[in-house]
Amino acid sequence: MTPFAARAGAWLVVAIALAFLFAFTAAPASAFCGFYVGKADASLFNEASQVIMVRRDNRTVISMANDYKGALTEFALVVPVPTVLERGQIRIGDRKLFERIDAYSAPRLAEYFDADPCRVYKMKDEAARSAPASAMITQEQRRDKALGVAVEAAYTVGEYDIVILSARQSDGLEIWLRENGYRMPRGAAAALQPYIRQQMKFFVAKVNLAEQARTGVSHLRPLQFAFESERFMLPVRLGMLNAKGPQDLVLYVLTANGRVEATNYRTVKVPANVDLPVHVRGEFGRTYQALFSAQSAREDHRALFTEYFWDMSWCDPCAADPLTPAELREAGVYWAGAASGRGGGQPVMLTRLHLRYTRDSLPEDLVFQETQDRTNFQARYVLRHPWTGAADACEAAKPYFAEVEARREREAQTLASLTGWRLDDVRARMALPAKAPQRWWESLWK
Repeated sequence: MTPFAARAGAWLVVAIALAFLFAFTAAPASAFCGFYVGKADASLFNEASQVIMVRRDNRTVISMANDYKGALTEFALVVPVPTVLERGQIRIGDRKLFERIDAYSAPRLAEYFDADPCRVYKMKDEAARSAPASAMITQEQRRDKALGVAVEAAYTVGEYDIVILSARQSDGLEIWLRENGYRMPRGAAAALQPYIRQQMKFFVAKVNLAEQARTGVSHLRPLQFAFESERFMLPVRLGMLNAKGPQDLVLYVLTANGRVEATNYRTVKVPANVDLPVHVRGEFGRTYQALFSAQSAREDHRALFTEYFWDMSWCDPCAADPLTPAELREAGVYWAGAASGRGGGQPVMLTRLHLRYTRDSLPEDLVFQETQDRTNFQARYVLRHPWTGAADACEAAKPYFAEVEARREREAQTLASLTGWRLDDVRARMALPAKAPQRWWESLWK
């Protein structure tokens, strides 16, 4: 085997390992759609996953942002795909696209300020709230044939060397990988078998160091590929092979008509549109992270959470500007720019789904459907700042401040319920006055 042929082994196909970054600060999550295969004793594992998926009719475009950390010589990605991809179906994307769509759809805070109760007292109808804001491959073909592995195509796309493999048996594919210098995760053959039974191909990407140096970019740029398939699905099970604990996936699905949901798992809306204590403003990342962790655990990590669904032509409130027609085209929305019949806006709907899962909680890959539901939704949380006037300013001020204290208690209880934090700790953080101890029966059946 030539040195180049040995390098070809590093190309193998992983399912998607992507960066998962909130618009706010959050700890790194884990990756999903596939596994990394490292040469020799390289320690590789999936850290996070972020995927943009465009779907209309039988056409699909997937964009994957890699959050790989380690020596580029050890990077290899394995992704099941439904067909052999031609060179023109694969493209290098821009990481900024992920930043833009994440910022637009991320959970957000809405901030309001109470009106002057004295003015409201005098003018009952006045409301004073304000909102802020190509490669050549040589292989030992007879050995490959014996293992049931075939190299169907090979390309160089940007900084990636890519091969498309087919395989007749998972054991043969695993042996092929090992013989070409990979240290396979335990259980790889069993994980590959379902995709081989479905006659799927394997998309393999490896970094071409010379091409990567020529780009002048220090990070790995996103990979995009387009294909046609009747199956509206995303392979995620392979990602568990390298997993160190639960994994997170944030999926942005762009469609033409309605909200997207899973058909083989529950899809629920994340709790939203509730009032939270104003101190959350300075620690929203930590708060939402705790909120999502608690909600996912209550579902036993067996549900996808809808965090956003909206027509991409507008938003209210807007955490960031909607994507432009050019950005939508870059994501793969091939119909962007077409007349929408809805006042000139783009006929594009965005569903943001968030999943945390474990090896046991996700026995099947994700299968989706586009529904007829067009009801807008966003993970929006409200902060209400009290009026800062004096309690004796007018007759209405005293009852107003009594209601503010009651409201703050409700906010504390809401925050504790959503995040799983101890209510006493939340109340202390808000400097709420001490409450009388509950009588023994008051919490008996709660």
